[in-house]
Amino acid sequence: MSNLKAQIFLDTNRTIAPISPLLFGGFAEHMGRCIYEGIYDPASPHADDKGLRKDVMEALCDQAYTVIRYPGGNFLSGYNWLDGVGDRNQRPRRRELAWQSVETNQFGTNEFMEFCKRINAAPMLGVNMGTGTIQSASDLVEYCNTASGTYWSDLRIQHGYTDPHNVRYWCVGNEMDGPWQIGHLEAAAYGNKALEAAKMMKWQDPTIQTILCGSSNDQMPTYPEWDRTALEIAWEHIDYLSIHYYAGNRTNDTASYLASAVAFERFVDTLEGTLRYVKAKRHSNHQVYLSWDEWQVWYKGDPVQGDWTEAPHLAEEMYNLEDALVVAQWLNVFLRMSQVLKIACVAQIVNVISWLHTRSDGLLKHPSYYAFKLVSNHARGDALDVLVKAPHVETKQYDAVPALDVSASYDAETGQGAVFIVNRSQTDSVTTDLTWQDGKAVQVENAWQMAGTDPKQVNTWEAPDQLTAKSIPVPTIDAGLATVTLPPLSFTVFTTRTA
Repeated sequence: MSNLKAQIFLDTNRTIAPISPLLFGGFAEHMGRCIYEGIYDPASPHADDKGLRKDVMEALCDQAYTVIRYPGGNFLSGYNWLDGVGDRNQRPRRRELAWQSVETNQFGTNEFMEFCKRINAAPMLGVNMGTGTIQSASDLVEYCNTASGTYWSDLRIQHGYTDPHNVRYWCVGNEMDGPWQIGHLEAAAYGNKALEAAKMMKWQDPTIQTILCGSSNDQMPTYPEWDRTALEIAWEHIDYLSIHYYAGNRTNDTASYLASAVAFERFVDTLEGTLRYVKAKRHSNHQVYLSWDEWQVWYKGDPVQGDWTEAPHLAEEMYNLEDALVVAQWLNVFLRMSQVLKIACVAQIVNVISWLHTRSDGLLKHPSYYAFKLVSNHARGDALDVLVKAPHVETKQYDAVPALDVSASYDAETGQGAVFIVNRSQTDSVTTDLTWQDGKAVQVENAWQMAGTDPKQVNTWEAPDQLTAKSIPVPTIDAGLATVTLPPLSFTVFTTRTA
């Protein structure tokens, strides 16, 4: 192992854009054990009087989630929201076709609203653009957001919810570009249906923000033409383009996997260009941003079909150190692309492709949990345009990439800042000079680090704390300069305060 040298230059005047709080969102789908035995588990000793898991909610609060997307996902495209409201004893049991499971409908829209309040997160609801109609989409907005005096608002009141839910964020379908989707549509057909749905939804409540289905990933044969086509049709009535992406190390090429930020950034670059093109072509003053409302590491091959059972174990990935370092880079990309990326929802928040796993009597936190928590709790204010000079690491997939992947934030109102650094080298420490260039007196308040020697290292039920974010000594800043040594395979976070 050798010791490399690097420099990071920070200037609080050199900003990219305000960091949207909604970048630190999650996604909960009626898939596997995310809802049942995850969020909602009346049989667990950890359940409260509503059946919600207190230990899960505590962990979600610890991660400071700001918005939760629900109820899907592929599930959405076959879901009738009316099945999940009203008297639980009268709710139908259904075959759920997306994941070949049995849906009991014991958890639905109103229970989700209560859950969001408990974890202090804004709800983001999806409307069914597969088997659903534009009328059913409009009806759900009326049910949720109209105060009283109409059929659907009075039905909500009859169901025990006097006050409207005031849902601001609405996904107009899910992954409608995918042939796997129930009710899949071609781009123009989806664009027209989404336009008409969004029009009705905004007539119900002009304050809502709508999210158009974009490409499910960058390998789709219709990418990015799908996005352009749907955007050109629906542009004036939507506010965000949804993008989805799942990463993985299927070829066991850790060096390339640890350079995944290159792919993430290219994905956003392409779709930001698509947004600019459509806005120019339409000669529009309306602005549309990106909502990365499904993102996660997912590749280890757990089953995704439930064999017609309730709450089957589907896609319950065991995440390791290299996965956590990819998650940290993903979050760095969010900050570096904050001029266009305004919403992001990690898939999912518990059990299903999640860094939280439950048993009836306990909760396991995978390493990625700690990476997300560090960024979600400390990235505030503006994203900074950081200059990084670092030696390069060779990869098969992306050629040479810098050993360090870096983002930073600064809140001018509070004087608080943060620096987020991944050392993606598997073998080399990097002695790094951090230089603050704006001439302000600054000091490091706290420092945390997650590091290991084995990229495959995991937390287990038997040894749950092998990989966590640990406090490390705070470096001293002298004349705007601090020097730190970053071990290989590490994620390091410094929080600062400017006098």
